[in-house]
Amino acid sequence: MKHLQFDRPIAFIDLETTGLNVSSDRIVELTILKIHPDGTEEIKSHRINPGIPIPAEATDIHGITDGDVAAEPQFQQYASSICAFLDGCDVGGFGVKRFDLRVLEAEFRRASVTFSRRGCRILDALIIYHKLHPRDLAAAYKEYCGTELEDAHTSGRDVRAAAEILDAQLHIHTELPRDVAGLCEFCDGEEANWIDAEGRFVWVDGEASFNFGQYKGHSLKSVTSTDEEYIEWLAGAGFTLEITEIAVNALNGNFPELQEPLQPTEGEI
Repeated sequence: MKHLQFDRPIAFIDLETTGLNVSSDRIVELTILKIHPDGTEEIKSHRINPGIPIPAEATDIHGITDGDVAAEPQFQQYASSICAFLDGCDVGGFGVKRFDLRVLEAEFRRASVTFSRRGCRILDALIIYHKLHPRDLAAAYKEYCGTELEDAHTSGRDVRAAAEILDAQLHIHTELPRDVAGLCEFCDGEEANWIDAEGRFVWVDGEASFNFGQYKGHSLKSVTSTDEEYIEWLAGAGFTLEITEIAVNALNGNFPELQEPLQPTEGEI
């Protein structure tokens, strides 16, 4: 930290997790790098048994499997020492404010360990990056088309700018698909087992199942029979119309049906 003036330790936090739901997903690996104002460093790093299965899509990202952490302690065994390690520190990281810190706080609550970010200054390199490198239409137009966007925020100019940007992206990024179907798949990222456009419900063994929240991995039918209040909440919680309709239909005994068998992915063939 040659270019930053600081008067107390900064704890840089990075987590690998079972998924992206900050309230229900769990930590599988945690590293905290504590840098003191005099330049000395301390590091705490643990593999952690999350107590729930690690989905294949998470393993594809960080490479950690259920077998890798089966013999590791769960978070509660580390919670007190991690909390003590963070005491008196400011916090740093890349995306730490929106994700890592919130996941860590949820783990502390489950472990009944009191942790507060009150008085903690947070330095998030991702937020800084986004502020210094805007990602709006005008910024994209300047980057790809090489000039300032005149009359921005008028629909006639903005819609033409969007077309010009897309054409310039295809010219510059030769790795992008050249056809509409391929480019749509690149933009969408939708998986074959998704039921809704956001992937909140997925097909698991032919059953519509939760892909988020406290019932992740459970079938919609089983949750409806055991916790109807949760489905009622889901129906009125302000999710997309598609999710709301799935919840309302479930309350009426109607569940999504898989019309055709899912095609195996390339890795399953």
